Amino acid sequence: MTEDSPKYRPLERFWPYADLPEQPTDDELAAIDPDLQEALFGSRPRPFSITLVFQRLDIPDFGRALDLARASAEFRETGTGANLRYRARFWSSEAAQLRDLFQIVGPSDSTEVLIDDRPVPYARELWLPLVWFLLPR
Repeated sequence: MTEDSPKYRPLERFWPYADLPEQPTDDELAAIDPDLQEALFGSRPRPFSITLVFQRLDIPDFGRALDLARASAEFRETGTGANLRYRARFWSSEAAQLRDLFQIVGPSDSTEVLIDDRPVPYARELWLPLVWFLLPR
């Protein structure tokens, strides 16, 4: 061992690592997949919901569709570029807004209809028409 003092003294902190909080933020918790959220925190009681997941569409009313989606109970954008998806959740009391948005984005085959955040068989053909019965005439 040499008696010369070292030319480089490392710092006592782990510099290349980000200083992350120990607990997730509310935005991070909201972005968790519903199945993972249920496994981590248990099931939380919430009202029946229908979620529309759609991508950017080249239609004239798409701006109105985004406005309707942003006015929903919960709205989230996921992905980037070609994988960008818009996710709008509606409660059963918002059947009119759900119908208005579905009339715009529903004709696209890429639009998904989720019942309580899960893909359900015949969601378009059965569940949505049942919700339309909630609309006052």
